[in-house]
Amino acid sequence: MIRGYLIDTCIWIDVEQGRLGPSDIAGVTGEAPVFLSPVTLAELKLGVEICTDPAIRQQRQVTFRRMLRKPILQIDGGTSEVFGEIAAAILQAVRQPGAGHRHRTQDLWLAAQAIQHDLHFLTRNQRDFRDIPGLRLSTIG
Repeated sequence: MIRGYLIDTCIWIDVEQGRLGPSDIAGVTGEAPVFLSPVTLAELKLGVEICTDPAIRQQRQVTFRRMLRKPILQIDGGTSEVFGEIAAAILQAVRQPGAGHRHRTQDLWLAAQAIQHDLHFLTRNQRDFRDIPGLRLSTIG
C-alpha cells in the first residue's frame, strides 16, 4: 500500500506551464495523498522572484499561492538525520572509480523527506534521484 507521494518541483512547473495536467499526476498517484516540501515551495518562490516578465511572474505567483494550500511536510531533526545518511552514502560511492557526483543539496532534502515519511517520490528527473539509497522513485512523462 502506497502511503502517499512527495512531488518534485519539476512536476509543478510542468503543470504550471501546461506540459502536464492534474489528471496526469492523478494517473500515477491515484487516491494516495500528495505532499509538498518547503524545498519545493522555496524553488517555486525563487522562480517568482527572478522573473522579469510581469505576466509570467503573475502566473508563477498564482501557482505558488495555490501550492501553499497543499499539505506541506516539515523539515525536522528526523529529516536531517536521513539527509546525512544518504549524503554520506552518495559521497562514499563517489570515491569508487567511475562514480560521479554533482552538487544537489535541494534534491537530497527532497529525497530525505520522502524516505523519512515513507512516501514515493514523483519526478520527471529520474537521473537526479536514482542513486539515492532507500528512495522509492516514481516517474511521469
